[in-house]
Formats: sequence, C-alpha cells, structure tokens
Amino acid sequence: MNQPRKVERTATGLSIDWDDGHRSTLGALHLRLGCKCATCEDEWTGQRRVSSATVPPEVQLLDLKPVGRYGLQLYWSDSHSTGIYTFDRLRELCECSACAASRR
Repeated sequence: MNQPRKVERTATGLSIDWDDGHRSTLGALHLRLGCKCATCEDEWTGQRRVSSATVPPEVQLLDLKPVGRYGLQLYWSDSHSTGIYTFDRLRELCECSACAASRR
C-alpha cells in the first residue's frame, strides 16, 4: 500500500504526494462522487446511490482529518462527511494520465 507523505487541501480539491514519488491531484467533484460510504453506495449490491445529478457541481472540500494510518475523512460543502477514503482508494481515484492508463 502506498502511503502519503504530504496531503494538502487545495482550492479545487486535494493534492497528495506519495512515498513512491507520485503526485495525485484530485478534483473535488471527482472525489465526492468517488465516496464509497453506505450512503453513497449500497454495501450489499454495490449500486451507486450518488451521482453527478445529486451532487452540486461546485461542491467543495471543506476539511479533512486522518483516520488511523489508513485513510482520510473528508468534509464536503454539501454536508456529507460519513465517507472514509482509504489511501488505496485515493490512489485509485488519481486523475493523472499515467494512473488512468494503468486502469485500462
């Protein structure tokens, strides 16, 4: 598992420097739609309960808090805050071209 060395909330989302030298820049809407909490995704069926139609496009990341040594809890301007984003999940959500290519 990759570990973050530096995590910063930015004006547009989140920036993470990883221990392998990779840098992830994650947009707020992309992150918010990537939440896997029980409110956003049915834990039994995996069906998504949240979509771009239910989240304001201008959603902002207001705050973040570490959760143990494995993830972050993110607090959103749409009042959502129940999701825990594991470091693995944050790396999966990386929007850079190299990560996108490796998922294909």
